[in-house]
Amino acid sequence: MAARRTPEQRRRTNLRRQGWAHGEDRPLDIRTGDTVVVLAGKDKDKRGVVERTIPEDQRIVVGGVNILKRHTRAGVRGNMQGGVIDFSAPIAYSNVMLVCNRCDKPTRISRALQLDGTYAIVCKKCGEIYERTSV
Repeated sequence: MAARRTPEQRRRTNLRRQGWAHGEDRPLDIRTGDTVVVLAGKDKDKRGVVERTIPEDQRIVVGGVNILKRHTRAGVRGNMQGGVIDFSAPIAYSNVMLVCNRCDKPTRISRALQLDGTYAIVCKKCGEIYERTSV
C-alpha cells in the first residue's frame, strides 16, 4: 500500500509538473499594484493591474483578466443573496509580463545593486529603474 503524501509533497509535485524550478518556489518579481500584460490564454494582450499574488502556487490575480462566473445559492438565514457573481481568477505567473512605467512597454527585468545595498528592478528596454507606486 502506498504511503499518503503530505500537502507539502502534493504542492511541490504540482509545481514540478508545471515546470517550476524543479518543484521549488520562485520569488515573484511582480507585486500588488504593478501593471502587467497577459502573454498567453484567452485574454492575450490585455493589460491590467495586479490585485494580489499567490506565491505558493506561482499565480497572480489581475483585475479585469480571466473573468469567471460563480453561481451562488442564497444563504439559509437570508444574509447572503444568491445569483451569478463575476470574479477575476488567478492566472499563471509565467503568462504575464511586467509593463515598465517609464517606457510603457512590456519588458523583462534585471536586478541592479544600489549603493545602499538593496537591489532595484531595472527595465531591459529603456534601462531605467522601475519605480513602484505605493499601494
